[in-house]
Formats: sequence, structure tokens, C-alpha cells
Amino acid sequence: MLSSNSTLMMKRIKFKNIRCFNSITNKNNASTLRDSKFNHTHNQDQSKDFTNLGSKPKSIFDESNNYLQNEKNKKSSSPNLLVNGPIECNLTGINLLNSPLFNKGTAFTEEEREKFEISGLLPPQVNTLDDQLDRTYKQLQKLSSPIEKNDFMTTLRTENSVLYYAMIKKHVRELIPIVYTPTEGDAISSYSHRLRKSEGLFLDITDPDSIDKRLANYGNAEDLDYIVVSDSEGILGIGDQGVGGVRIAISKLALMTLCGGVHPGRVLPICLDVGTNNKELARDELYTGNRFSRVRGKEYDNFVDKFIRAVKKRFPKAILHFEDFGVTNARRLLERYRNELPCFNDDIQGTGAVVMASLSAALKHTKRDLKDAKIIIYGAGSAGVGIADQIVNHMCTHGLSIDEARSKIYLINRNGLILKSHYDSLYEAQRKFVKLDEDWEGVDTKQLLNIVNKVKPTCLIGCSTQAGAFSEQIVKEMHKYNSRPIIFPLSNPTRLHEAVPEDLMKWTNNDALVATGSPFKPVNGYRISENNNCFSFPGIGLGSMLARATVISDTMISAAVDELASLSPLEENDSKPGLLPPLESITETSARVATAVLLQSIKEGSARIELEGTEIPRDFDDCLEWVKSQMWKPVYRDMVRV
Repeated sequence: MLSSNSTLMMKRIKFKNIRCFNSITNKNNASTLRDSKFNHTHNQDQSKDFTNLGSKPKSIFDESNNYLQNEKNKKSSSPNLLVNGPIECNLTGINLLNSPLFNKGTAFTEEEREKFEISGLLPPQVNTLDDQLDRTYKQLQKLSSPIEKNDFMTTLRTENSVLYYAMIKKHVRELIPIVYTPTEGDAISSYSHRLRKSEGLFLDITDPDSIDKRLANYGNAEDLDYIVVSDSEGILGIGDQGVGGVRIAISKLALMTLCGGVHPGRVLPICLDVGTNNKELARDELYTGNRFSRVRGKEYDNFVDKFIRAVKKRFPKAILHFEDFGVTNARRLLERYRNELPCFNDDIQGTGAVVMASLSAALKHTKRDLKDAKIIIYGAGSAGVGIADQIVNHMCTHGLSIDEARSKIYLINRNGLILKSHYDSLYEAQRKFVKLDEDWEGVDTKQLLNIVNKVKPTCLIGCSTQAGAFSEQIVKEMHKYNSRPIIFPLSNPTRLHEAVPEDLMKWTNNDALVATGSPFKPVNGYRISENNNCFSFPGIGLGSMLARATVISDTMISAAVDELASLSPLEENDSKPGLLPPLESITETSARVATAVLLQSIKEGSARIELEGTEIPRDFDDCLEWVKSQMWKPVYRDMVRV
């Protein structure tokens, strides 16, 4: 993630022979961010390295010792986000130490300290990355609360990118809940009080004509690969958080780098400040955003449209990731723009993908068929409807018609089961799931217990933020009709879960197959999988990015679901391993999901990558190796001054 100051600093960095996913046409622009993992042009001769791959894709940087010599004979390369070679940089002195993308801190060698004029600016002892990790982790352990640890990690991210990501990677199960959900929700809600160093780009609805100019500060058409944007109306389970929502964009991008290997210098978090309806924020004298009520209607739409046009103009190959828009805007914006540029909505498609993968794994484990399943979704916002849509898509691929598939889904909102008589009060995305009132005569459709009794669901999913909504009576009622009930309480943060795993396992004698929206400890030896979007969106984003996809289609999302479900550690007669892969293997999981998405994009003709001279292997394992070769990793590399 780049602050405005660090971006402007990096735009003064001068590079040559750079490996990059994209190609820079303005070679006279000395302000362009450069790094030896990037090359901004393409060459047909270079792409031959990927043509005859055999059983293992060949890296164009296999012979790293010959990197500089080889570069003299190469004018371009196929896309590569990570190489084994030196980083070229013209920053020196304190400016180098202040650049998180280049700073190594005490790990700078004696030779580098002399070369980059930082001798005397660091203690004399040269440390390894492992030394730094040990020191940093000991510092972290001295902090008592999750939010203090979140602050610590935020500071580390703005100081040293490699150390930050290496730290999370080494302690992934411990630190993802700190840098992402649930702790990030607390950091977002107190953003204006915790703010130290600004990160990201803020676009103000009162100044729409400045959008293009502000985006231009972040480089040329080929300088960004991935953008996360939020208008902050539907943040996690805590709603409207105004400009604090920039933190959700930042944390999503941190996971894109950690899990998906996207270079941290080629991403951009954006907050659309359209006001806030959070009265507490508006009254807060320290609040840093616009204090007027949220702008809606035509003015809002025109503002978003200007933003989309500017992104297409400035960064035409970047993936645009919509995050935490409110229920009235999330789906309609996705539908409006998904065919104009490669974009997706994580709350709708990412959540739907990971939940569908968990459901598929649970059904396979219990030898049940998806097309026979009946699913109650308690909570009909963006996430709930997104999950419903993903389940319907999968049911259709298993032979059901779309009407048959929708008949298997029961959506419940604040007014109870969604019925045809509610039609006028529903959002468009909810209307396709209405049930006929006459089929529910005599049933109090405002009571979840009554709905469970009538439906006899295979799966109960919670997206309501109603803590305790899945009561003991409801769960036991479900268990009467279902020997292995599948129950997913997904609301965030943890305090808003519809039920906690310990209770669910106790009420069902350990028969329930449980996945949650936040991390929980194992119960009675059963690992509780977290239906965390980090299992889906990094792979979807990376695969789409590497494909240079023109669109992120439903079939690409389905390919991600199928691959993720196939990685479930469940065994035939043992449900203790959990529904989803462990967090410790999240990078491998993301690479496999990305491979499935990339190959699907090629299959359906939306991929542009091969038009640019790079041959992608069609064999899954070969393609997987190629994908891994493109992923940035948190390691220190030699540096060359230019």
C-alpha cells in the first residue's frame, strides 16, 4: 500500500531492465516505479521460454547469477511478478530508509550501506531477515490487546514491506485475525482517532473533476495491477464508517499480497468519500472525512461513473475490486460495470465462492447431492444474496433449471421469510428468491424456528449480524431432520455471530459441520474452518490479473469454487480436519485457485495474456508452476544503485 508521499517518492525512482506484469510505453518518464522483478515490454523470443514446458514450466530467471548479463541480450519478457535478481534503485540515504518497498533496515549489507549512503544511519550490526523477524515478534508479544497489535503491524507495513509480509507469513494463524477480521473492524471504526500516517487515495464527491488528476499521481497505464475501492457504507458487520473504510481496502490488498503474491507496490486502496450517515462520526471533532449525509441518486451515480471512466483510462489492465458497498449499490454497480472492465465484488462473489466451496465439501463428505439440498440464508444483504446466487449457479451446473435452483433457497430478512407480498419493498437482487404466500399460510414466517421446521434445511447460513439468532431450540430442531446439519454462522465481527461453534457442537453431539466468519479454536478435536474470503478473492484476483482478463465471469468464479472445494482436508469418515484448507497453506491454496481461474479465462476467450506473446501451459500442474513463478514473495534481494 502506498501513501501519497511514498508514491510521489517512488515516482522519482529511476529503473532499467525491470520485470513487470505490464509494459510501460513512456520510457522517458524517469518518475516511474522500477524494480528488477519488472520488465515493461514484451518480446516474442522471450515468450518462447514458456512454449515447450514439458512437465515443469521454465522460469526466465532460472539462472539468476546471469541476470544482468542476460538482460543485455533481452529487450523484453513475459509477465513476471517475481524474479531472482537484484533490485535497481536510485534512492539513497534517509529517503531509502523511508521507502517501505526498498527498506531492509538492519539487513542492509555493509556493501549496500556504503553504496546507498546509509552508513551511520543504522546500527553497525548487520542482521538477517530471520533476526528481524525474531526481534519484531518479541516486540509484538509485549502488546496485550488485539488493537494494539493491529497498530503495531500497521506501522510495520509503512516501514518495511518485506518484513511485514514475512512476519504474517511466519505467524499466519495468529496474525491474520490481527491485520484482517475481526480486529480490523475495530481499527476501522476508530480510524480518525488512530490515524498516524495516511495511506491510500481519497476521492471526494464534492470535487469529482479531480478524480483523473488524483489517479494520475499513482503512475502510468501500466503501473498498477490491482485496485480495491470502497464507499464504506457496508463495512464488515459494523456498517457505515465513512473515510475509515479505506482501511478495509488496505487490509484486502495486504491479503492480496500475502496470499496472492501481488506486488505491494502495484496496488492501490481507494476510498470514495460520499459523506456518512453515521451520526456519531459526523459529530466527532476528530473525524477526517465529509460530515454531510451520504449522497445518493444521480449525483452518486455520476461520481462513481467518473471514477470508473478514469480507472479505465489510467489503468486499463488493472483489476477493480469493489469492497463493502451498501446493499442498495453493491450489486447494481457490479452489474453495471462488470462487462466494461475486469471487476468483481468480494462481498457478493468472494463470499459466495468460499461459502459454496465449504458447502460442496460438506455435502461430498456426507454423500449428499447439491441439487437435493435446501438452504436457509438468514440475512438477505449483499453477502446473503451473493451466497444465494453462487449456490444457484452451482445447482444449475448440476442439472437444475434456474427456477428449480432458486426454489431451494430460502432468504430471510428483517421482515422474515421473503415472500411475494413483500415484492415492492425488496431490492431487485432479492426478488428472484420470493416464495408464494399461499405456500406458507398458517406459518409465522417471522420466526426462524417455524421456517426451519417447515423447510427441514440441509444447511443454515447466517449473514444477519444478529448475535445468538441460531438458538439451541432452532439447532436441535434442524438436527431432528438432518443427521449432519451444515451450519455456517458468518456474521462479523465475532461478537455478532449467530452462534458459536462450541454451542453448535454441544447441541448436535458433534454432528454439525461448522464453518464460521471469524476464527475460532477447535472444539472437541474438531477444527472449525473459517469461511474467510481470503480463501477466495486472492486467487480470483490473481488468476484474473495473470490472464489479463477482459471480464471476470460467473464461470471463472465457479472454477475457483470447484478448485477450493477439491482442497478440503475432510476425510471420508473423519470430519475433524475441517471443511477448508488450513490457513498455513493459504499461499498454495491461492495459487491453485488462481490457476483454475486463469485456465477458465483462457477456455472462454476472455484472457488477453497470450495475445501479448506469453504461452500459458494448459496442463493444470504446469500452469500452477507458472503461476507460482509470477508471485511476489517477502524476501530481501540484492540491490543495485542506478
